[in-house]
Amino acid sequence: MPGIHSSAARIIGERIRDARRALGISMDDLSELAEVSLTTIGKIERGTQSPTAETLVRIASALEIDAGSLISGLQAKDFGEREHAYTVKDFLRARRELSGRG
Repeated sequence: MPGIHSSAARIIGERIRDARRALGISMDDLSELAEVSLTTIGKIERGTQSPTAETLVRIASALEIDAGSLISGLQAKDFGEREHAYTVKDFLRARRELSGRG
């Protein structure tokens, strides 16, 4: 069984599940309303798959909620380890140094 994709995926999945249950609809109902496969809905709700922006909007629309509410409060660290752990300021400084303007 696949593990959790990230803490963000788990949180988004929980929010979707909570909203779906509050409406009293099944995953199958949500799948049909959002035009997203039942398998994908299940994976997202379990946190084993992160939804694309399009899928997130489709699901939120079907649940009659704002898509932003599903990602509200999430930060980059919630999506797992970053390949580049430096800030924009660090990036720009390095770019200037490489171009000889620093």
